[in-house]
Amino acid sequence: MRTVFWEDDKVKMIDQRLLPGEFVIAEFETVEGVARSINEMYVRGAPAIGATGAFGMALAAQNSPAIDRNSLLADLAAAKELLDAARPTAVNLTWGTRRLLELAERTLLPELDDIRSALLAEAQALADEDVEINRRMGFNGAAVIPEGANLLHHCNTGALAAVDFGTALGVAFACQEQGKPIHVWVDETRPRLQGARLTAWELMRAEIPMHLIADNAAGHLMRTGKVDVVIFGADRVAANGDAANKIGTYKLAVVARENGIPVYCVAPTSTVDLNLAHGDLIPIEERGAEEVTGIGEKLIAPEGVPVYNPAFDVTPHRYLTGIVTEEGICYPPFTKSLAEAVGKAQARVEENRKARG
Repeated sequence: MRTVFWEDDKVKMIDQRLLPGEFVIAEFETVEGVARSINEMYVRGAPAIGATGAFGMALAAQNSPAIDRNSLLADLAAAKELLDAARPTAVNLTWGTRRLLELAERTLLPELDDIRSALLAEAQALADEDVEINRRMGFNGAAVIPEGANLLHHCNTGALAAVDFGTALGVAFACQEQGKPIHVWVDETRPRLQGARLTAWELMRAEIPMHLIADNAAGHLMRTGKVDVVIFGADRVAANGDAANKIGTYKLAVVARENGIPVYCVAPTSTVDLNLAHGDLIPIEERGAEEVTGIGEKLIAPEGVPVYNPAFDVTPHRYLTGIVTEEGICYPPFTKSLAEAVGKAQARVEENRKARG
């Protein structure tokens, strides 16, 4: 099933905070609730957050008491501001909310209920496109994975991080569909353990060979020749190819370069922010101390200990072999190849929109 979806006039999603112990579908009837679901990580992963933001905008339109166009647009602008603030690093969130707001601003539909219906249809189209995009991206990435390769993967980028199929982990799923044998080393990914809780769960369900490792084991595996390719996703990619991803990604890329191992970032073009020249301009979200000082309800650090908890780091583009997108693999110079990929993707979206009428 999909990670996030619309049903019964509600935004519904898998509550990823509870996996792997419990499988629960959470549902939200207000924009405030959807924003909270993003901030508190019921849903996470850049593409999934983008789809959730779009559905949140559709929900805002449905719930708006507006009786004229300008009032509806004002309500949607307020909803966008609330949703965008939920997590600042993932550009897909602002991309999804902006796509819905821009549709509302340019539509010539005279009736407010027709505009509301059009926004819901657009959010659903965005979610459907995400699945198609991820499959194309996965198979593009699979082309550079040797048969029998050992992949090192950080955080969670599978179906749970998207609407379905996934980004970097989608490469592993594509290899499986092609009958290409692979093995995945799964970083536990402290402090929220997305690798241990989510990636391991997805790979075991798919019966893809894998081993869970402590984050600090990755360097040892690379030095001893047990890693062939490093893959990870991204929450935002700057115009020059610098990639923000879950904290700990940067050191993996550096150690991989030291050991001559190719490194691929796997991200849809919706994650590429051509408005940011380089990665130092990407806002880095800082999260609460409790994520570091405890695991679940168990305290693992002294009470009152000072904590610094950045959720992401930036990997400079020089450490990336390539960036896998739905439009193909981008290679250096990334300023050129990423811009071309984004242009192709935008043209495809516009074609699809025209086809829908």
